Amino acid sequence: METQYSEERLARLGAVMQIAYVPDDFDAALRFWTDVMGVGPFYVREHVQLARVLYRGEETAPDFDMALAYWGDVQIELIRQHDDQKSIYDDWRRAESHGVQHMCVMVDDMNATRQLVAQRGGTIVQEVLMPGDAGEAIYVDMGGGPGTMIEYLRLAPDRQAGFAAMKQAARDWDGREPIRR
Repeated sequence: METQYSEERLARLGAVMQIAYVPDDFDAALRFWTDVMGVGPFYVREHVQLARVLYRGEETAPDFDMALAYWGDVQIELIRQHDDQKSIYDDWRRAESHGVQHMCVMVDDMNATRQLVAQRGGTIVQEVLMPGDAGEAIYVDMGGGPGTMIEYLRLAPDRQAGFAAMKQAARDWDGREPIRR
């Protein structure tokens, strides 16, 4: 049976640029990724401040840390939530899930992305606005089970430059200072 593909499909929005995890033990996960996998350096932001977070349409304010590093062209993200505010990360912990929590695709047009996600039957579970006009993200459940949550991220050019600098740091990394705050 041949599958018909629409010109407007989710895979055409962009390549997966990030794989994200919500590990049971954040510090052990950092050690695993740096010591065993050789990925780094990780840039850790503690108690991330966002302008607005909507979880299933309701305002929330999860207190979380994130660590970012590059493995080639793919960003690895580790997340640790400190409180029990409603969020996709808290859902993951409560379900005692393991493995990939979400993947991320960078997009230029969030309105077009939202429309295509709706056409394909996706559910926007969480929406994030970053301070200023740094960017925005939606986290979409496509209904395929664990690991099929997709973050669609629109970032301002200066934030994209920050990711490029992290990627270059990974290429140049000599194994020293694996965790940078």
